[in-house]
Amino acid sequence: MNGADGQQQGKKVIAYFSMEVGISHTMPTYSGGLGILAGDTLKSFADIGLPVIGVTLLNEKGYFFQTIDENGWQREQPFNWNPHERLVPLPNIITVHIEGRPVQVRAWKHLIHGVKGNSLPVYFLDTNIDGNTDHDRTLTKHLYGGDRRYRLSQEIILGIGGTRMLQSLGYHDIKKYHMNEGHAALLAVELYKNVCDRDAEAVRKKCVFTTHTPVAAGHDRFDEPLFDQVIGGKDYIPGEVYERIVEDGKVNMTLLGLHLSGHVNGVAKRHGEVSKHMFPGHHIDAITNGIHHLTWAAPAFQELYDKHLPDWRTDPYSFRNALSIKSEELQAAKEAAKRKLINEVNRRTNAGFDHRRFTIGYARRFTTYKRPGLLLFDLERLKRVAENVGDVQVIFAGKAHTQDQRGKELIQEVWQAAREVNAQGGKLKMVFLEHYDMELAKTMIAGCDVWLNNPQRPYEASGTSGMKAALNATPQLSTLDGWWLEGHIEGVTGWKIGPAPKEQGYEQDPTPDDEADELYRKLEETIIPLYYGDKHEWARVMKHCIAINASFFNTYRMVQQYLATTYQD
Repeated sequence: MNGADGQQQGKKVIAYFSMEVGISHTMPTYSGGLGILAGDTLKSFADIGLPVIGVTLLNEKGYFFQTIDENGWQREQPFNWNPHERLVPLPNIITVHIEGRPVQVRAWKHLIHGVKGNSLPVYFLDTNIDGNTDHDRTLTKHLYGGDRRYRLSQEIILGIGGTRMLQSLGYHDIKKYHMNEGHAALLAVELYKNVCDRDAEAVRKKCVFTTHTPVAAGHDRFDEPLFDQVIGGKDYIPGEVYERIVEDGKVNMTLLGLHLSGHVNGVAKRHGEVSKHMFPGHHIDAITNGIHHLTWAAPAFQELYDKHLPDWRTDPYSFRNALSIKSEELQAAKEAAKRKLINEVNRRTNAGFDHRRFTIGYARRFTTYKRPGLLLFDLERLKRVAENVGDVQVIFAGKAHTQDQRGKELIQEVWQAAREVNAQGGKLKMVFLEHYDMELAKTMIAGCDVWLNNPQRPYEASGTSGMKAALNATPQLSTLDGWWLEGHIEGVTGWKIGPAPKEQGYEQDPTPDDEADELYRKLEETIIPLYYGDKHEWARVMKHCIAINASFFNTYRMVQQYLATTYQD
């Protein structure tokens, strides 16, 4: 049976492969930024009406449902959702080989509907079918679950299985294969062997590769013995390809994507520079990430934009005219969004938060380089800041990867600090909210007064939460890394922590002590006094967040860049 979507019939299509895709909080098929970006990207493709199809894994049990125990320790539970409520199962079945045995793969289809009525299909690959072993039926259950063998098995299903599934579904004229990270890189080998007659240049003409991380651990590497056992090593990957992707006894999936792609890009200008340093000899461009404005604008701001920027839904460049919105109306929209957030905080925690108090938000994956504890570097000083210049409320949220022990410890440290602060009373309050997902993210980015982001340079490839915040008139306070190097104008779109990075190298100065000191000084001397003391000037900053950053850092602009620079023959 041909499962190709009717709107794609007869067109050269672009196939977008991603291990995770975040479309809705009701479909927990994402863990964080990579999946959210994939979902936002596909939504903008649908909005514009480009002939694109998405390929991902079903992730039947989701990433995980997070709870925090009485000691502040993260606990993980399966996230139960019913694919039948959001997806349509297709009869097509293809086969891949894992550790020499055949594994059958089927697909489910979900349609993303664009703002102009176009639809875009996303195919979710699933091995939980009759005929597979009990183990193989679990291979598409847990996003990033299990060990390295499990991960490699998933990458076989995504890259090789996804390519074969598209053939089975009737997509015989695919113009470009876009690999969103190295998880899908095996698709290039499948093309090399079975579609392009071992013509590497023909494969490169078809392949686009986006790398998302300057953190070495974020690039998948598999020990050669494991790789040989699971996929067949050189028995599957021809020697002329294999020899280019092995370093120090490990098969590097990023190198595979780099070698067999005609266009490679990082996800911010700075990240492009860092990636060239990491992978010398490869031409790497940069297309800065964005967000899907229709997904991330809070209801109160949607109403505001409908009134004053009537074309914003189909033309996010319209946000440039946000400077004309009356300050009182902008502040009313923010107050509505903030009341919703504060009510949710109090419902969950009974912490006694007040919508009139200055509120800082910090929410993202908890891991070492993102430094969630920088604000707590000198907790006594933070308390003095609140006592000196006005009440401060801080909201933390985020998950740690199931195998990231240090990330879990960071959650525990924040949770314990919040309990200590709240027990003492005073003008500083702090909470950690469980189970950060798309729905909580929407509430936080719109309801906070300042969005805090303080990654260790140069490890933030892009970051997008601050872009979502800007769309909802929330300025960012951040170290100068990732997209913030492009979006930051001091005192206009937000504030910086520390100096701009040097043009060359990986220098990590200033020290955390220096950055924490500047963070506290900015809060005490500039940001909090401005919030409490000059509502007109605070509204000016809010307007510039929208006019300057929301108008540019969106996936509408991003996919137009892909179309112009990477999807052309």
